[in-house]
Amino acid sequence: MGVEGGMKCVKYLLFIFNFLFWLCGLALIVVGILAQVALHNTIMMNDVAASGGPILIIVIGVVIFFIAFFGCCGAWKENYCMVTTFAVLLGLIIIVEIAAAIAGYVFRNKISGVVQDSLTEMISNYNSSSTKFRDTVDGLQKDLKCCGVNSSSDWRDFMPDGKSVPDSCCVTISTNCGIGTMMDPDKVYQQGCHDAVEAMLEKNLLWVIIAAIVIAILQILGLVFACLLMRGIRSGYEVM
Repeated sequence: MGVEGGMKCVKYLLFIFNFLFWLCGLALIVVGILAQVALHNTIMMNDVAASGGPILIIVIGVVIFFIAFFGCCGAWKENYCMVTTFAVLLGLIIIVEIAAAIAGYVFRNKISGVVQDSLTEMISNYNSSSTKFRDTVDGLQKDLKCCGVNSSSDWRDFMPDGKSVPDSCCVTISTNCGIGTMMDPDKVYQQGCHDAVEAMLEKNLLWVIIAAIVIAILQILGLVFACLLMRGIRSGYEVM
């Protein structure tokens, strides 16, 4: 015997919410991948916390993706066991997401130090690294219109003269434009990349936290609907 009346409405609402969860899971996977790519293509971070955040988001997205499919089936078939399992798993996911949001907030306070260490290491390894690595550093400086970590003088060890910077630091880029022009504000950007990179990461992290909160609210509503449907299905069994 299927659920009737208001429970029939709850059934379809739960099905619709699970479809939204499925889309949310897919969105989290995409956001996590983009965040991971942004972190490692923008600056070569070695901090475990920096890599852990996006990876956790991807894992949560994959789990939600499959749990939502499982919930859709349970709601449509009005299977008490499947809906109960879905509710329990969804509750666990909500707890994990809250932990991830807290971790993201904590990491927000570490961004400045992580960016400082990562950029310093990138500059130190610039001359001895691969072409791809140097292209990454050059791309960062060109895109953000900056030079060095805190200022152009961070490149003092770039060449023996102590007055040269990579061409990517130049206001107007041309071959060897950075030679001997470290302190010339008309030719080389004097502001370092630290503040620009930190602002960019904080902005991205803020959007990730907002997305996680919105998804968690939707999931709580889904959990409520699941509990209501479980009650309706159980009542149907008792009538039988």
